[in-house]
Amino acid sequence: METLDVTVIGAGWSGLAALKTYRQVDPSASIVLLESAASVGGVWAKHRLYAGLKSNNMLGTYEFSDFPMDASFGVQPGQHIPGTVIQQYMERFVEHFQLTPFLRLNTRVRIAEQNADGTWTLTIDDNDGEKTVVSKKLIVCTGITSQPYLPTIAGQDSFDAPLFHCRDLPQHQDNLLRPDKRIAVFGGTKSAWDAVYAAATAGAHVDWIIRDNGHGPVWMAPAYVTPLKKWLEKLVTTRLLTWFSPCIWGDADGCSTIRNLLHGTWLGRKIVDIFWSILGNDVIALNKFDAHPETRKLKPWISPFWVASGLSILNYPTNFFDLVTEGKVHIHIDHITHLTSHTVHLASGSPIPSDTLICATGWQATPNIDFRPSNLAQTLGFPWEEDPIPQSVVQHADAEILARFPRLATPPPRSASYTPLAPGAPATAKHPFRLARFMVPPALAQPRSIAFMGLAMTINTTMLAQAQALWIAAYFTDNLALVPRERCPAPLRKTLEPEDSADLIWETALHSQFGVHRYRGGFGKRNPDFVFDAVPYVDLLLRDLGLDYTRKGALKWLEPYGVEDYRGLVDEWLVARDDVGKKDN
Repeated sequence: METLDVTVIGAGWSGLAALKTYRQVDPSASIVLLESAASVGGVWAKHRLYAGLKSNNMLGTYEFSDFPMDASFGVQPGQHIPGTVIQQYMERFVEHFQLTPFLRLNTRVRIAEQNADGTWTLTIDDNDGEKTVVSKKLIVCTGITSQPYLPTIAGQDSFDAPLFHCRDLPQHQDNLLRPDKRIAVFGGTKSAWDAVYAAATAGAHVDWIIRDNGHGPVWMAPAYVTPLKKWLEKLVTTRLLTWFSPCIWGDADGCSTIRNLLHGTWLGRKIVDIFWSILGNDVIALNKFDAHPETRKLKPWISPFWVASGLSILNYPTNFFDLVTEGKVHIHIDHITHLTSHTVHLASGSPIPSDTLICATGWQATPNIDFRPSNLAQTLGFPWEEDPIPQSVVQHADAEILARFPRLATPPPRSASYTPLAPGAPATAKHPFRLARFMVPPALAQPRSIAFMGLAMTINTTMLAQAQALWIAAYFTDNLALVPRERCPAPLRKTLEPEDSADLIWETALHSQFGVHRYRGGFGKRNPDFVFDAVPYVDLLLRDLGLDYTRKGALKWLEPYGVEDYRGLVDEWLVARDDVGKKDN
């Protein structure tokens, strides 16, 4: 049986960052990356790419700081990056850092069993069949877009036409994306917009169904917003503007005074409301939602203040809304009651003839791995298990969050007709992931044997991935202490066991529960969901690592942060670590 020091699971952005960084930090460690697909990339793996797929990000914001996407990739400044280019970039990243010997593709981890000594026995399937591997440490990088959530719809067995999740569009595109087809798309997420665009521009007639008893259409912004026409990706990483978003870990940026003024006083909250009103109204005006009865149906139902990753970007080569106003896309604000042969039936009574139904219905965030023993899933803090944090602590955390951020105490009213899509849907999570720093289960913090990466939904994916990768590598090699910045209230401390973990449990409750209140129109109820919170989160991790989190000179508050500001981060930490070692000797 093979024994390893570290096993990374998943070859998306997080997995590749974890493998490359750990190799830098501990070159002597025996480490492998296991990936079930035939290529690296995660959501950008070859089998998940379809014609016209592009990232929300433009050149310069979707890359690792130590491997810039240069001119050889063929993408120009101001252009959104094609999915094929992203996949090529990730393959070249592997080649550049000589990671190929540590990759095992077509290898699925089915079971991860925690042993009495803290190690992990992994049951894996590869091209040679089933085998077992023992690993001292696990870095789980399966993310939150690996397992599609496909609801059961009454009558689906009699539909007699393709019915699939948008993830599987590449396998169907040649047969379905044609002018002689009628395609129904179900969902209001960015993936639904992408599927609608792909089908309509291929000449198919599209019926787009957005649930009237759901969250409504996602916010879709142009790449440049506000009256000053600022690049949205840079807007959310400008420290001055991050202050306008209440954030429970926000004071990690060293600006607690201004944050307290903006969110702790009546006048400050009025200023914050004005900022978000300007942002939301600008997007509505730029998209001309109110200029046509059909485009009006795509106008979001909730202020952008209450959404995070749901604030997405129009990254299409032609005007999306022209497809709607020209009648190529017909929008139904309704919900599906049942299916019959080649027909989708809506609650309004309208039958929709259809050659296929594409469901953009979200993802199951819990890794598709059987963690054993059976009670381990609760210890790991998975959202569909019983909460590992006592309800008394959660209730106190709720009260503390609302006391610090009174604006969150008056959320927008939810529609009386709102209904979760189905049991098991993302909105039915019992609680958010309960992970310290959104990576480590508090109950397993001392053994330092497991960490999760890539659970945060954000447009700053690579910025977070490389910071998390370094943090975990330092943590796993005993060069970082997980020290909470929050202090557990004395009455609660006595109720928690072990008592010396009380501060960590309390801080985890605050950080994870914050999303429940902050992003009621997003995914905060289930997983970390960031927009303006990404930079202060990276600040938090760099503070833990003892590194300079400001990264800039005098204009650090006015200039946007990018991956380039974190270039050389691992080397900085290695030098600092070695200096400490010399002093100790």
